[in-house]
Amino acid sequence: MKRILVLLVLGITFSSSAQQMALKKGVVIDGIKVNDSLPESYALFLPSNFDTSKKWPVVFIFDMDGRGKQVTGMFSRAGEQQGYILAASNNLRDSLSISQNVLIANRMFRSLLSLLPIAEKRIYMAGFSSGAQLASLIPTFIKGVGGVISCGATIANMDVLSSKNPFHYIGIVGDEDYNYQNMLNAAQFLDKLKFPNQLLIFEGGHEWPTTDYLSKAMEYLTVSAMGKGSVPKDKTFIDESFDRNLGDVSALITSNKPLRANHALEELMELYKPHKSIDSLKDSGKTLRKSKLFKTQNRNQNTIFFKENLIKDDYSYYLEEDILTYNYNNLGWWNYQMEELKKYDRSSNLFERKMGKRLKGYLNALIADNIDMLRAEEVIDEEALNFLWMLKTITDPADYSFYLKIISYSAKNEDYGTSLFYLEELFKNGYTDKNELYALEGTALLRITPEFNTIVEKYLKSARYDILEE
Repeated sequence: MKRILVLLVLGITFSSSAQQMALKKGVVIDGIKVNDSLPESYALFLPSNFDTSKKWPVVFIFDMDGRGKQVTGMFSRAGEQQGYILAASNNLRDSLSISQNVLIANRMFRSLLSLLPIAEKRIYMAGFSSGAQLASLIPTFIKGVGGVISCGATIANMDVLSSKNPFHYIGIVGDEDYNYQNMLNAAQFLDKLKFPNQLLIFEGGHEWPTTDYLSKAMEYLTVSAMGKGSVPKDKTFIDESFDRNLGDVSALITSNKPLRANHALEELMELYKPHKSIDSLKDSGKTLRKSKLFKTQNRNQNTIFFKENLIKDDYSYYLEEDILTYNYNNLGWWNYQMEELKKYDRSSNLFERKMGKRLKGYLNALIADNIDMLRAEEVIDEEALNFLWMLKTITDPADYSFYLKIISYSAKNEDYGTSLFYLEELFKNGYTDKNELYALEGTALLRITPEFNTIVEKYLKSARYDILEE
């Protein structure tokens, strides 16, 4: 017999009269309408043991491309393991204003709260990158949010935090993520504010964390809720959670990662303080910090962080100057910078290798931010955009979209030499989509030239138009 939950929903949340809905448990359900008068919907996940006899915690997941089903699926295993309802809107967009996105999110909240038995003090937000930043703003606009799981991004605006409206902040970040330092600094700032928070660190870059880290974040929220009395304390759950997390710390120590082990110990002390004696953890932390390896790695990391910040400042300064002056002559300098970053990949110093990856991610994010800002202007500076597209082919040569933009823009301005140069660079980096190329906007005259088709034939073995020889 299929596990199906049949709920009778009254009121105007989904229609003006009573209606019946069949919601499957243990799978992601997409396309649930917010109401009949708006073209808005969201995806929903109910854990397999869901029933209506008790109230449940919920995590609302924010994705700024409106991929409700996909992001709910990413969280679903963690939601199943920790017993959380999940929901994500299909209508949030980076192109919308903050107020528009908040209103969309609020309508989804109200819809779900009318549909399911939700624990009022256990309503949480989550997201990755720009979605995480919006999630961190929601407690400012909507009261009653118990916590935020922020992946790969720090709190959007620290100035709006208030001790009168606290929420539990859990950051998750890779140690090769360009936001890594920012999230470490944010955690220290939140500690000074006495704001409840933990930061989970994994090995990786600017990417979604694995199920294990998402599950741990939800587990932390449950432990915290038990400490606040928002949910009955479960001693067995607390003991098992504590032992499991302590085992993770031991594994970090064994693998010679004392900095991460110390960080994790400090997070556990804060989290489990309402439930257990933490004297033994304090002693372990003191012993760890006295070790030679810890001191050496801590000194090494601080040196690397200082160097990294100087390089980031240079990137920011020179990029701003180059955009203002359309400094195409400086593209060679940027190419040199990328070669320097490649040297870090071969460094014998682990911290230096990770810095190199963070700097590459930072530079690409910085360029992307400037592209977005230029596009948002009432009068778009196409020349500045073209410079940034060219820079992107240097910093991210595998992204073919920027070569195509340059080819199109240059052809529109009858700069066929530039178009042909980037056409060949495009092919050298592995591009093969002939149909897309011959449909490229603004290139009608360019793509019938012998030069264009000669290059296409050279790399793709055949061109669409014959090459006539005199």
